Amino acid sequence: MPAPKKTARRSLLVASAVLSSLALAAPAAVAAPKPSGSPSATPPASMSTVGGARLGRPGTQVNLASGVPVLPKDLSARSWIVADAETGDVLAAHNAHWRLAPASTLKMLFADTLLPKFPRTTRHKVVPSDLAGIGPGSSMVGIKENETYTVHDLWLGVFLRSGNDAVHVLSAMNEGVENTVREMNEHAEELQALDTHVVSPDGYDAEGQVSSAYDLTLIARSGMQKPDFREYASTVTAKFPGETKKNKKGKKVRKPFEIQNTNRLLSGDADLPVYQGIAGVKNGNTTNAGATFTGVAERGGKVLLVTVMNPEKDEHNEVYKETARLFDWGFKAAGKVQPVGELVPPKSAAQAGARPDANPSGEAGGSGDGGKGTAGTGAKPVASAPAADGSSGIGVALGVTGGALVLLAGGAFLVNRRWPLPDLVRRRTRP
Repeated sequence: MPAPKKTARRSLLVASAVLSSLALAAPAAVAAPKPSGSPSATPPASMSTVGGARLGRPGTQVNLASGVPVLPKDLSARSWIVADAETGDVLAAHNAHWRLAPASTLKMLFADTLLPKFPRTTRHKVVPSDLAGIGPGSSMVGIKENETYTVHDLWLGVFLRSGNDAVHVLSAMNEGVENTVREMNEHAEELQALDTHVVSPDGYDAEGQVSSAYDLTLIARSGMQKPDFREYASTVTAKFPGETKKNKKGKKVRKPFEIQNTNRLLSGDADLPVYQGIAGVKNGNTTNAGATFTGVAERGGKVLLVTVMNPEKDEHNEVYKETARLFDWGFKAAGKVQPVGELVPPKSAAQAGARPDANPSGEAGGSGDGGKGTAGTGAKPVASAPAADGSSGIGVALGVTGGALVLLAGGAFLVNRRWPLPDLVRRRTRP
């Protein structure tokens, strides 16, 4: 089947009166089992069926047919998923609902929960208690006690350096770690990310802290609706405030230092080129989780989300290499392969669709200062590689236009159950 036209892909669901109630209702969900400790070597025989029955089955789920490319043969990840970020179609998956340790990919949920709360210009002086409880061996951006940082600085530390110190400072601003964990768990439930249980807001290994490839993809999709999230997730390098010191003349100076995004598909590495069309999102690595990654990329008008959890191959950058291969497959398969499931919308999406006064802009929030500006002075909020089709890829990742609601002939609002992402904005070239 030929790939649908761009306008058709983004059109809103128009259903008969008989089916409208089904569209307004969220897909059936099963209650998440109680979180356990380290997962077994094999996935459970039965997992959550959120998004479709096949996604609850162990093993690889894909509908291969004539014209559909074969999946990469050298995938070693415990769990992975390939989904169309706009329609929500799951093109293929492997143990999609297996509840595994998420590592710092959990910071996507942290950001999606807290980003709307604080304007980026808000300033905060760090006190010792802000940095209490950070796990040994944590990734850090280099925050110092008694120094003042803007919220913008702190989010750069979270997204680029995966700084647990930045997470703890923002959590302190949010009435503490315990309150932040509670809000993250509530937000996960709202997103129908029912495999997810948060214990530590930074993703540091903790007993009972789990998520799944399916949930991380839902969370990334929600985050990409927010302007600030898109900007920070696509920032390659930025300047971060250093420590105040006295120079040779005895004058106090505070020199910034450069930080680079640890997402190697975005920043590249010696054995890994920047992935063409990449626009985020977040990587992680801990002892229990191994390497984890969720990425979003655009090519030829298609926008895909790929999540890969814990490759068994012990090779440098393996999680990114397997992600790249799945992206390559997804771009070839999109429009040809029959989906095996879907990314469900948040619970509130259907409720908003029933309100005549619902916001028609489709904006899901996120910019603490009304979405002004880019990621800030000194930041480069774009990836450097052009897309393979000659376009410059995704700009401040995915832009905001168009709504999720449509006024039907009968005068009732109906929400697109697949909750599409906003329209694309082409990426600016780097200076």
